[in-house]
Amino acid sequence: MRANSSATVQIQGVVPEHSRSGLLWGLLGVAAFSFTVPFTRVAVEGMSALFIGSGRAVVAAVLAAAALALTRQRLPQGTQWRRLAVTAGGIVVGFPLLTSYALTTTPASHGAVVIALLPAATATVAALRVREKLPPAFWWATLAGALAAVVFAVMHSGGGLHLQWPDLLLLGAVAAAAIGYAEGGLLARELGAWQTVSWSLVLASPLMVVLTLVAMAEQPPSGNLEQWAAFAYLGVVSMFLGFFAWYRGLAIGPMAQVSQIQLVQPVLSICWAGLLLGEELTWTTMVGGLAVILCAGIAVRVRLRR
Repeated sequence: MRANSSATVQIQGVVPEHSRSGLLWGLLGVAAFSFTVPFTRVAVEGMSALFIGSGRAVVAAVLAAAALALTRQRLPQGTQWRRLAVTAGGIVVGFPLLTSYALTTTPASHGAVVIALLPAATATVAALRVREKLPPAFWWATLAGALAAVVFAVMHSGGGLHLQWPDLLLLGAVAAAAIGYAEGGLLARELGAWQTVSWSLVLASPLMVVLTLVAMAEQPPSGNLEQWAAFAYLGVVSMFLGFFAWYRGLAIGPMAQVSQIQLVQPVLSICWAGLLLGEELTWTTMVGGLAVILCAGIAVRVRLRR
C-alpha cells in the first residue's frame, strides 16, 4: 500500500513503519561496517597488509558470484563494465588495500577519525560527477572537515608539522572509496544496489586472486584464531553482507534520513577500538573525531536539502 493511499493514516510525530524499517536496516549496515577498521587492525598483527586487503576481496567475490548465479542476474552491458571497473577500483581494490597498509602502524581510533571524512567526500564526488551546483555552505563545511582531519593527523602523529605516510594512505583510501561509492551509487540505479557491489567484486577478482597468491608467497599468513576470525569478518561481512543491509535500508528509505546514519560509523569504530583493542581514547581523538563528523554532517545535510 502506498504512503499516500487514502487508507493509510500517518500520525504527525510518529515515524511510519516502513521508515523505521529503513532506518533499522541502515543502522544494521553501518554497525557491520563500523567493525572494519578495528578488525583490520587485529588482522594485520598476524598477516600481511597485502594478504588482508586482497584476500578479503577474494572471499567476498566467491559469495558475490554465488549470489549472482543463484538469482540469475543479467550481465552488465556496454559502458556499465567500465563504470563497474571504476567502482571496483575504489571500494574493492583501493580502500581495502590502503587501509590495511595504513593500519599496520596506526591505531584503529586514529584511522576511524580520518575515515570520518568519507560521507562528505562521497557527497563531493557525487556532486562533481553529475555537475550538481551546491551552495557555498556545502564547500565550506567540506573544507573545514578536511582541515580538521589533517590537523588531527598532524597533532596525533607526534612527528612534527607534517603528515605521516599512514595518514596519506588513509586520505587516499577516503578518496578511493568516495569515487567508488559515487559511481556505484549512480550505477545501482541501472543494475540494482547489491548487484552493483557483487559485479564489482567479481570484476576485480582476477587481480585480487593474483595479489593474494603473491602475498602468500612472500609472507605465508600465520595468524592466530582471533586474527583469522577478524579476517573472515572483513571478507564475509564488511565487503559483502554489510552492503545487503545498508542498501536495503536505502531502498526502503527515506533515503535522505537513512544515508545520514553513516555519520554514526566513525563514532562506533572509535568506541570499538577502545573496548575491543584497549586503545586509549585521548582528547585529541575525541575532539578531532567530533570536529570531522560535525563538518561532514553539515555538508551532507546541506546537499540533501538541495
